[in-house]
Amino acid sequence: MNLIRFALCLGVVLASPLAFAEATQYPLTIKSCNRDVTFDQAPKHAVSHDINMTQMMLALGLKPHMAGYSGISGWKAVTPQMKVILDGLPELASKYPSVETLLNANVDFFFAGWDYGMRVGGDLTPQTLTPLGINVYELTESCAFVMKRPPASMEDTYNDLRNLGRIFDVQDRASALIAQMQAKIADVQNTLPTSKPRVFLYDSGEDRAMTSGKLGVPHALIEAAGGNDILSDIDASWTRINWETVVERNPEVIVIVDYSEVTAEQKQRFLETNPALQSVDAIRNKRFIVIPYVQATPGIDNVLAIETLAKGFHPQ
Repeated sequence: MNLIRFALCLGVVLASPLAFAEATQYPLTIKSCNRDVTFDQAPKHAVSHDINMTQMMLALGLKPHMAGYSGISGWKAVTPQMKVILDGLPELASKYPSVETLLNANVDFFFAGWDYGMRVGGDLTPQTLTPLGINVYELTESCAFVMKRPPASMEDTYNDLRNLGRIFDVQDRASALIAQMQAKIADVQNTLPTSKPRVFLYDSGEDRAMTSGKLGVPHALIEAAGGNDILSDIDASWTRINWETVVERNPEVIVIVDYSEVTAEQKQRFLETNPALQSVDAIRNKRFIVIPYVQATPGIDNVLAIETLAKGFHPQ
């Protein structure tokens, strides 16, 4: 059973009179990056930005609390499964919503991240939205853009699910979903060999490579799947590096993120035909793994990414 289907079933089970966690007591104060955010009640008109955060909200059964979502159709193709789940929920903006868009929808909660709908000094930030009555919760992994923090791990996503559970008073759903994710990852890790191939994640770019350092979730996925992230010493989240660095560190496997107008096949063809990369082991041996954007960004589909990566890293 995949996690989105599990979460939908979970909503039915936990709608029963049985309850396990103590109900949220409002006002509730939550830590979001380096801020404290206080909620007087569960949000009633929430908006999630990007497919990964929208998936988290829907997996927790929060559709009735949502005014809509943003930042999906303008960047990524919506899968048939996601289309069914999103049915009836309006997309307020195909890419980035404006402050006016959120105000017109009477939004009281915005779930987004730095470099996932928000940018430092931009129009949409906690500093601009809070005075307008819109509480902002920041994606934990993205906090690396605004504060010093440790390398990314799956605990970042678990933290987000726990906090959403408390904010919306659905702690049981959050706990059950986290347990399901942890169990699936443990199943994968129990079968991993001790050998770890050198791995490079390629998002996009030709002059330079868009990739992720140790503060981005791809680092956590590669390590959890039994790989050795060649950029584990880079103190950055999503970032750009020179091709010389890739050649020097000589990855044995290249993970390609599939999204947007440039297809994964086109990205692979570029890598295979780039004269500067012909000495790289992954290129010579044609060892490529493709994962979709929603699996490469923090969210419940990280479990699917870890399963796919582990099989690709250790085909034996």
